[in-house]
Amino acid sequence: MSPPPRPHQAMREGAEFDTIRALMARWGDLAVDIGDDAAVLAPSTDGTRVISVDACVEDVHFRRGWILPREVGVRAAVAALSDLAAMGARAESVLIAFVIPEAWREQLSEVADGMGSVIDEAGARIVGGNLSRGAVFSITTTVIGRARRAVPRSGARVGDLVVVTGLLGGPGAAIRAWQAGETPTAWSRGRFAAPVPRWAEGEALAAGGASAMIDISDGLAGDARHLSAASGVWLELDVARVPVGPGGSVEAAMASGEEYELLACIPQVKYKRLIAAWAAISAVPLTVVGVVRAAAAPSTGATSPQATSATTSTAGGFDHFAVTKPER
Repeated sequence: MSPPPRPHQAMREGAEFDTIRALMARWGDLAVDIGDDAAVLAPSTDGTRVISVDACVEDVHFRRGWILPREVGVRAAVAALSDLAAMGARAESVLIAFVIPEAWREQLSEVADGMGSVIDEAGARIVGGNLSRGAVFSITTTVIGRARRAVPRSGARVGDLVVVTGLLGGPGAAIRAWQAGETPTAWSRGRFAAPVPRWAEGEALAAGGASAMIDISDGLAGDARHLSAASGVWLELDVARVPVGPGGSVEAAMASGEEYELLACIPQVKYKRLIAAWAAISAVPLTVVGVVRAAAAPSTGATSPQATSATTSTAGGFDHFAVTKPER
């Protein structure tokens, strides 16, 4: 059992510490033992510690005119916590570092509310962080969780089925609409502004015997390549099976980033047992989209992942370093 949280440390006066106190007041019991140089965590006696960090940067991951400050906080928390879901882990502790331009000072409380709502739903607590001034608003979120069975990207084996949760294409469709000066559909906007991390689904896939798993943050095509490279295998995807959201296309769904759905590989026998119980686990669909093949390139010369329907996908997925700074 974890020891009870200690009270927050007393802090001196000053603008930085006033901001920290305001955040602590905003988060209430969600924030514990704030004020030391580092957080102290209880030793893990049940499962493996899993740790990840994620950055959310204005004009890279979102534009201020697209979504509300609260939604910026939701997205930042989901992006970090989704990495734990992709390992089959559940979050316990969170640390948050803000870089805050003057133009964002008044909206920080709304951002904090958005982050707090997601972290509270995850059952985690905020145990520390950092504040700094800067020219570009950003949130760096460190998450610490626990997994009974952590699932890496590197465990896929030949013959495994390739499965994906949910419907794809929403975030990409929303971005394309905004960039064209149009209003995205309610569904696509919601998938961009308020994604849902697949905690229960990740834990179920891990418990059900998934051999490899990754969250879809760089697009199905891009993340399939990440997983295949890590495992030293070939992910053969059938684009006819890709679960596309309302009004979307396969090509767009393959490239749509920041989905935060899960892509996993699982032995066929274990999949049959898992899918038989899936309805009791989640209302989110679990779709077989391909199979794991040996790493040798096929005779067509195409690059992994290979599309096997009549329509061949050439989407490469999202690349943070290929994105130019958007106009305001």
